[in-house]
Amino acid sequence: MKLNPTQLNKHLQGNLSPVYVISGDEPLLCQEATDAVRNAARQQGYSERQVFNADNSFDWGNLLQAGASLSLFAEKRILELRIPNGKPGDKGAAALLEYLARPAEDTVLLISLPKLDGSTQKTKWAKALIDGQDSQFVQIWPVEVAQLPQWIRQRLASAGLNATAEAVDMIAVRVEGNLLAAAQEIEKLKLLAEGTQVDVDTVQAAVADSARFDVFGLIDAALNGEAAHALRILEGLRGEGVEPPVILWALAREIRLLAGIAQQFAQGIPLEKAFSSARPPVWDKRRPLVSKALQRLSAARWSALLQDAQHIDAQIKGQAPGDPWSGLSMLTLNLCGQRFGLSHSGI
Repeated sequence: MKLNPTQLNKHLQGNLSPVYVISGDEPLLCQEATDAVRNAARQQGYSERQVFNADNSFDWGNLLQAGASLSLFAEKRILELRIPNGKPGDKGAAALLEYLARPAEDTVLLISLPKLDGSTQKTKWAKALIDGQDSQFVQIWPVEVAQLPQWIRQRLASAGLNATAEAVDMIAVRVEGNLLAAAQEIEKLKLLAEGTQVDVDTVQAAVADSARFDVFGLIDAALNGEAAHALRILEGLRGEGVEPPVILWALAREIRLLAGIAQQFAQGIPLEKAFSSARPPVWDKRRPLVSKALQRLSAARWSALLQDAQHIDAQIKGQAPGDPWSGLSMLTLNLCGQRFGLSHSGI
């Protein structure tokens, strides 16, 4: 059955359901929802954890076998099933239906899915997850641009901070719809704010105090064609311990946005209209920078960069040969307008 994200924490204070499904395309909110389920399970004695990544080569029998076998180390356990493309295929659909028909005892199955489109939601396996009595389906919706200030305000309040309207607006402009960036800014403000009050000066100080080696500085440098500067930022991020998935997520998000705009422009749609209809829309402040990047690469080239990003994702997950940091360097240089081929064969 469906469970509203706002009701999740209260629900997790009671007895846990056999199956939880977190579905959505907003990385931060999905991560926090899955973390909430994991933490609640641990507090209730689910001390063993097993993770399955359902890629194209996944053996769905492993899930059923895990559900049928007894735990060797704990009385209660968590099984995590991640389906990155949201399409389990025929074998996966059959395995999910079989598991849902007889959920394993003393086990929580936590499933992570991207947002399911309308046709997928009508499939038998998806309906079983969404409407099943033994499952809780949590749909994570993105925070729209108009909702972002209120989201930031609530996030600040949860951190024990009270911000002026001007301070909230400044944070919203800086993060441009990126919730992960907003969460990072709020964490910095917790350290820098005097007392609990946050004003414009506090936000400006936090921005000034922030190292230039940040993910969004990397994107701006790459879009501006500053290859050497972008690579320095990338090395700085690596030195600061930022994980490759965080960097790839930010780069892929920008490439996906520009690929969509480039495709519309190639079809004769005016650039300003493409900017406005993009999701998220391109803010006026960033349009000159985005326009500069669009002039360097064709629509086909932007699509090719998306494929490169997918290959780096496979490298990060150990599903493809090669060093993801090298791949991120090549992807960054390509964004800058340098022409480099990313080897998909690991050679």
